[in-house]
Amino acid sequence: MSELGLGDTHGILNRPGVRQVRSSAGLGWERLYVSTQRELPYRESFQGAGSHLVILHLDGPVTVRRGRRGLTATRQVPPGGLFLHPAGTELDVELGGCLNTVHVYVSDAVLQATADDGRPMRLKEEFGSTDPLLEQLVLALDGVVRHWEPSGRTYVDQLAVMTAAQLARRHGVRQQDAGRSGRPAGLTDRQFTAVRELLDARISEPLSLEDLASETGLSVSQFARRFKTRTGCPPHRYLMRLRVEQAARLLRAGTMPIAQVAAMCGFSHQEHLTRVIRSHLGTTPAALRREG
Repeated sequence: MSELGLGDTHGILNRPGVRQVRSSAGLGWERLYVSTQRELPYRESFQGAGSHLVILHLDGPVTVRRGRRGLTATRQVPPGGLFLHPAGTELDVELGGCLNTVHVYVSDAVLQATADDGRPMRLKEEFGSTDPLLEQLVLALDGVVRHWEPSGRTYVDQLAVMTAAQLARRHGVRQQDAGRSGRPAGLTDRQFTAVRELLDARISEPLSLEDLASETGLSVSQFARRFKTRTGCPPHRYLMRLRVEQAARLLRAGTMPIAQVAAMCGFSHQEHLTRVIRSHLGTTPAALRREG
């Protein structure tokens, strides 16, 4: 898969009245494109795009009008309000005031992968609605862009899956399947062993959910759900726990420089390792070394 970028969007961000603050451009994200910016008032029409659009209003309230081939609906959108627009659908929109926003463009593939039954999913056209979980996911993605670490690749993939799942659950339309019920199955012993061997072998490398899912023969969305059912936590958190455990063993067992331990265990640098060790274990690499 290639990186999702401006070419996969509706073109709103290409307008001259947009002052971009940061974006995921160049980070290699394949399922999402994230951009944070200041937008000036405008009225314009856009062609459909290959990605689904989620806009989070960071301030306001502001008047927004939207429609297709004409502005047919008006809302006063508050801070924390959402603007959702499905892929492949043209858009007429008018923004009535200056606004700070986070845009998240979600690939159609990751949205369609939210269901095991293969039935097509369509995102609803919404604006002015609120969804606290989706808001937190968008803010988390913006935070990852703001403080990007290459080792966060698995976390980004997990956020992409969670964002798509929330869009499907709360803001999507799909034919109901009365025959499906109960909790999804977890990974089989064979699948989990294959994934664990890959994690152990490549613990120092950035690993995507696609890398892990390929070991099981499942889609990324299926893998994420079944992995959590099996282990009780999402893949990125499980991987971080493995990295912390290995770093602690190395620190207690020898005199390897802390920066080298960080690199061997998949941390971006020594300060990153120190931050995570303190968060997970309530101590520091130097203190762990003294324990050994």
